[in-house]
Amino acid sequence: QIQLSESGGGSVQPGGSLTISCAVSGYPKHMYCMGWFRQAPDKEREGVAYIDDYGTLNYADSVKGRLTISLDTAKNTMSLQMNSLKPEDTAIYYCAAEPRVRGACYAAVYNNWGQGTRVTVSS
Repeated sequence: QIQLSESGGGSVQPGGSLTISCAVSGYPKHMYCMGWFRQAPDKEREGVAYIDDYGTLNYADSVKGRLTISLDTAKNTMSLQMNSLKPEDTAIYYCAAEPRVRGACYAAVYNNWGQGTRVTVSS
Protein backbone atom coordinates (compact mmCIF):
# COMPACT_ATOMS: atom_id res chain seq x y z
CA GLN A 1 0.00 0.00 0.00
CA ILE A 2 1.39 3.38 -1.04
CA GLN A 3 1.44 5.99 1.71
CA LEU A 4 2.37 9.65 1.37
CA SER A 5 2.85 12.51 3.79
CA GLU A 6 3.73 16.11 2.91
CA SER A 7 5.70 18.59 4.97
CA GLY A 8 7.36 21.96 4.63
CA GLY A 9 4.53 24.27 3.72
CA GLY A 10 4.38 27.82 5.01
CA SER A 11 4.20 31.48 4.14
CA VAL A 12 6.61 33.28 1.85
CA GLN A 13 6.77 36.68 0.18
CA PRO A 14 6.38 37.06 -3.59
CA GLY A 15 9.65 36.29 -5.34
CA GLY A 16 10.73 34.01 -2.50
CA SER A 17 11.52 30.32 -2.43
CA LEU A 18 10.20 27.30 -0.58
CA THR A 19 10.79 23.57 -0.74
CA ILE A 20 8.09 21.10 0.25
CA SER A 21 8.67 17.39 0.73
CA CYS A 22 6.70 14.18 0.55
CA ALA A 23 7.65 11.01 2.38
CA VAL A 24 6.59 8.07 0.20
CA SER A 25 6.42 4.42 1.18
CA GLY A 26 5.07 1.23 -0.36
CA TYR A 27 5.61 2.28 -3.97
CA PRO A 28 6.94 -0.24 -6.52
CA LYS A 29 10.67 -0.10 -7.24
CA HIS A 30 9.94 0.11 -10.94
CA MET A 31 7.00 1.33 -13.01
CA TYR A 32 5.71 4.22 -10.92
CA CYS A 33 4.40 7.73 -11.40
CA MET A 34 4.60 10.46 -8.79
CA GLY A 35 3.37 13.99 -8.90
CA TRP A 36 2.62 17.25 -7.13
CA PHE A 37 -0.81 18.78 -7.38
CA ARG A 38 -2.32 21.92 -5.92
CA GLN A 39 -5.72 23.32 -5.16
CA ALA A 40 -6.23 27.03 -4.73
CA PRO A 41 -9.31 28.46 -3.00
CA ASP A 42 -12.40 28.13 -5.18
CA LYS A 43 -10.45 26.37 -7.92
CA GLU A 44 -10.15 22.78 -9.08
CA ARG A 45 -7.11 20.72 -8.24
CA GLU A 46 -4.42 20.88 -10.91
CA GLY A 47 -1.27 18.90 -11.57
CA VAL A 48 1.95 20.94 -11.50
CA ALA A 49 4.85 18.47 -11.73
CA TYR A 50 5.41 14.80 -12.41
CA ILE A 51 8.24 12.26 -12.28
CA ASP A 52 8.43 8.59 -13.25
CA ASP A 53 10.84 5.71 -12.65
CA TYR A 54 12.83 6.68 -15.75
CA GLY A 55 13.35 10.16 -14.34
CA THR A 56 11.05 11.72 -16.92
CA LEU A 57 9.86 15.13 -15.74
CA ASN A 58 6.76 17.06 -16.79
CA TYR A 59 5.55 20.45 -15.63
CA ALA A 60 2.47 22.56 -16.03
CA ASP A 61 3.14 25.59 -18.23
CA SER A 62 2.35 27.93 -15.34
CA VAL A 63 5.26 26.63 -13.25
CA LYS A 64 7.92 25.79 -15.85
CA GLY A 65 11.28 27.30 -14.97
CA ARG A 66 10.19 28.08 -11.40
CA LEU A 67 9.29 24.73 -9.80
CA THR A 68 11.50 21.63 -9.80
CA ILE A 69 10.38 18.12 -8.85
CA SER A 70 12.86 15.55 -7.62
CA LEU A 71 12.84 12.10 -6.05
CA ASP A 72 15.44 10.68 -3.67
CA THR A 73 14.84 6.94 -3.83
CA ALA A 74 17.36 6.26 -1.05
CA LYS A 75 15.36 8.45 1.33
CA ASN A 76 11.96 7.69 -0.23
CA THR A 77 11.34 11.41 -0.41
CA MET A 78 9.91 13.45 -3.23
CA SER A 79 10.49 17.20 -3.17
CA LEU A 80 9.18 20.28 -4.94
CA GLN A 81 11.56 23.22 -4.99
CA MET A 82 9.67 26.41 -5.68
CA ASN A 83 11.42 29.62 -6.75
CA SER A 84 10.19 33.02 -7.86
CA LEU A 85 6.91 32.36 -6.11
CA LYS A 86 3.84 34.38 -7.07
CA PRO A 87 0.63 35.07 -5.15
CA GLU A 88 -1.17 32.80 -7.62
CA ASP A 89 0.96 29.89 -6.37
CA THR A 90 -0.98 30.05 -3.09
CA ALA A 91 -2.69 26.70 -2.63
CA ILE A 92 -2.76 23.45 -0.73
CA TYR A 93 -0.14 21.22 -2.31
CA TYR A 94 -0.65 17.47 -2.46
CA CYS A 95 1.72 14.68 -3.46
CA ALA A 96 0.44 11.57 -5.17
CA ALA A 97 1.81 8.28 -6.44
CA GLU A 98 0.56 5.43 -8.58
CA PRO A 99 2.01 2.33 -10.24
CA ARG A 100 2.70 3.25 -13.87
CA VAL A 101 0.60 1.22 -16.27
CA ARG A 102 0.92 2.99 -19.61
CA GLY A 103 1.31 6.46 -20.96
CA ALA A 104 2.71 9.60 -19.41
CA CYS A 105 2.42 10.34 -15.71
CA TYR A 106 0.59 13.60 -16.35
CA ALA A 107 -2.25 11.54 -17.84
CA ALA A 108 -2.39 8.93 -15.10
CA VAL A 109 -5.19 8.50 -12.58
CA TYR A 110 -3.81 8.78 -9.06
CA ASN A 111 -5.43 6.88 -6.23
CA ASN A 112 -2.84 7.46 -3.50
CA TRP A 113 -2.61 10.92 -1.94
CA GLY A 114 -1.04 12.74 0.93
CA GLN A 115 -3.02 14.97 3.28
CA GLY A 116 -1.72 18.22 1.78
CA THR A 117 0.43 21.11 2.94
CA ARG A 118 -0.52 24.78 2.67
CA VAL A 119 1.64 27.26 0.80
CA THR A 120 0.80 30.96 1.04
CA VAL A 121 2.54 33.58 -1.07
CA SER A 122 1.75 37.05 0.18
CA SER A 123 3.40 40.31 1.07
